[in-house]
Amino acid sequence: MNRIAVLGSTGSIGTRCLEVIAAHRDRMSLTAITAHRSWQALGEQSRMFEPRWAVLGDGTLRETVPRDAFSPRTELLFGPDAIERVAGSPDVDVVVVAIVGAAGLHGTWAALEAGKRVCIANKETLVVAGPLVIKLAAERGAELLPVDSEHSAVFQAMQAGRRAEVRRVI
Repeated sequence: MNRIAVLGSTGSIGTRCLEVIAAHRDRMSLTAITAHRSWQALGEQSRMFEPRWAVLGDGTLRETVPRDAFSPRTELLFGPDAIERVAGSPDVDVVVVAIVGAAGLHGTWAALEAGKRVCIANKETLVVAGPLVIKLAAERGAELLPVDSEHSAVFQAMQAGRRAEVRRVI
């Protein structure tokens, strides 16, 4: 059973990921979901999937978000540190990074440091820190899988041939 954390679960890629998990509950369980500010959508996801954790990245919402909007079985956490905590948790096997912008780097880094399989849909993380991210994945025995259409296409093409045949990707 793959225990999955979806960072950015309320966005388009995140919601698609939850649809896949829902269709394969015999092989996948949702352990953590995160959003920046979309607490209503995150609360609905919490009630539907009952993950162990739901995280709102914007810590200023701590005092205003109604706890009863979430499943009583879900621990509600706040702030960027909480995103890193769930991404690196030993209770998570796979981390899907669908957080928009450079904010996705922190969760990606925490997951890779913990040796996770990381499915990354965040282009900015690779643009900002690609060589460092790839190096960390190799050092920690983590797996980095692109799920964004462009990165996935390049990844699949590279898997089909020999790396020595490719000089550069434009």
